[in-house]
Amino acid sequence: MITLDDLKTNRDTQITVGCIAFFLIAFPLYFSFAASGVSSMAGARGVGDYQINGNLTYVQLTDGIEYIADGDTYMIDDLHTDSIDDAEDLNIVGVRVLMSYGEDEQPRGPPCLSQTAPDTISGTAMHAGFNGTADGQNNGGNGAHEVVVEWFNSSMVGAEVSGLSESEIISQIDSMGAGLGAYSAEIGVSAEAGNTPPGLCSRSDNGEEVTFSVELIVFEYTIAPVFNEDEL
Repeated sequence: MITLDDLKTNRDTQITVGCIAFFLIAFPLYFSFAASGVSSMAGARGVGDYQINGNLTYVQLTDGIEYIADGDTYMIDDLHTDSIDDAEDLNIVGVRVLMSYGEDEQPRGPPCLSQTAPDTISGTAMHAGFNGTADGQNNGGNGAHEVVVEWFNSSMVGAEVSGLSESEIISQIDSMGAGLGAYSAEIGVSAEAGNTPPGLCSRSDNGEEVTFSVELIVFEYTIAPVFNEDEL
């Protein structure tokens, strides 16, 4: 039995107590570190076959209705993910601009039998060096189209992927914060009036009313290994 006097005066006793104290402290720390290392390695699965599951959802940044005159461009800016609650927790992988529009062409004069002319509505979406443009036409009536800009590998959504490690897959489907920050969009109108027989009537088309929505594209995913029956 070690007494207090032994601890004060006996060098061998002091060394023994010191060693015991060291191991009491070091062992729990070692096993805690080792356990965390195993957990980390278990999450980093190597090359194999994986099923990627998940859903694309959309978070609105803004929407509105705007009359855009022929030849003009309407700017949609001051958009930022700071306006979205917990945006930093979202895997934002793209942005889209939805547009719908009618026909503003007006005939004047005696009955006009000629057809209206299609107008072209163009949309552009921009974010941090990523941008895209798409045109649509009303074809003399109602029309709609969208612009989609993505910065992830959308072909992997719902797919089974082979020959890649889990980390390689994540690098292609997780934006790693690339979707955070400022966004902007543009909508332009090029209006055309239909041809009419001379002297019978005239047509005018000064622009179009465009209904629009700017939305973030969010991909929440899971990655699961796929096992062949031969491997079981």
